[in-house]
Amino acid sequence: MSKDLTNSAVDRQNILNNPFAIAEIEKAAGVRGIPFEGKTVLLKDQVATFFEVTLRTVENYLEQNAEELALNGYEVLKGKRLKELKLSIQNLDVPETDFGNIGKTPQLGIFGFRAFLNLAMLVSESERAKLLRQAILEIVIDTINQRTGGGTKYVNQRDEDFLHSAFTEEDYRKQFTDALKNHVDMGNFKYAVYTDKIYVSIFREKAKEYRKILKLEKTDCVRSTFYAEILDLIASYECGFGDLLKQDAESKGRKLNSWEVDALFKTFESQAHWKPLIEKSRMKMASRDLAFRDALHLQLKEYIAPVQRDEYERFLGDKSKELAERLEEAKDVMKRLKERE
Repeated sequence: MSKDLTNSAVDRQNILNNPFAIAEIEKAAGVRGIPFEGKTVLLKDQVATFFEVTLRTVENYLEQNAEELALNGYEVLKGKRLKELKLSIQNLDVPETDFGNIGKTPQLGIFGFRAFLNLAMLVSESERAKLLRQAILEIVIDTINQRTGGGTKYVNQRDEDFLHSAFTEEDYRKQFTDALKNHVDMGNFKYAVYTDKIYVSIFREKAKEYRKILKLEKTDCVRSTFYAEILDLIASYECGFGDLLKQDAESKGRKLNSWEVDALFKTFESQAHWKPLIEKSRMKMASRDLAFRDALHLQLKEYIAPVQRDEYERFLGDKSKELAERLEEAKDVMKRLKERE
């Protein structure tokens, strides 16, 4: 999916919240700044020079995007911290004129590397900024692919919660299909029909539509690509609705027809307690799929938000693992438990 970082605050923040990509971008950019408080910072004059724009242009972007740039590390130094920065500048083996007339200034704005990148994703007048944006997008894609082993289709399975949710949902899935088999008077297509009803209720897409968005092959299992939270909510639907089908059929002393099942489901999905769970699941799916899989769920567009740093740690960091590793660990645990018996 083609991204225009100058127009998308969500895409910008997704990149800036990704610590793995930022580390690689910083290596590749090779931007020289001022060592300060254990990091590298740049002054407005340096930033203007790098992007080959006027100081006034930089200041205009600071005024127009003050909150976003502050969130990502732009700050104004005063007092003791300003004195420490000036000392750092004096210790650099470069002419003081490179930093402008800062000796007597009572305050000074500085860009951390994330704030510098943030500005690069905003400045439309600079050819250098445009080239840097292209490099940023390439590095982000390469970093995610590298950390997921070459593809993001099953990035959901790197979450340490996935395996437990998948096993649990499988049990409730069996209860749900048994309820359909035993208590609903329809052909075998009923399993696909009411599975799709659950999907549409939770994330507004049928299985076929979801497959298309994620570009899944015919051999790919849809549920194998769901995040743990989605699996948990689907399991809750399957458990609750399956039980409702059983109770209603037993009270009537016969199997239910399609109109009765549809009416039951409409009542079931309209219960108020589902609302916060559904909204959270929609936000997780829409936001993560855009950030990790570059997949846009148009039906959930209003739920898209930037993915936070801890989410990147969860799916790309040291704690995240391939499903094969987790299955091997689970097998070892079961083996040890069996040996104790």
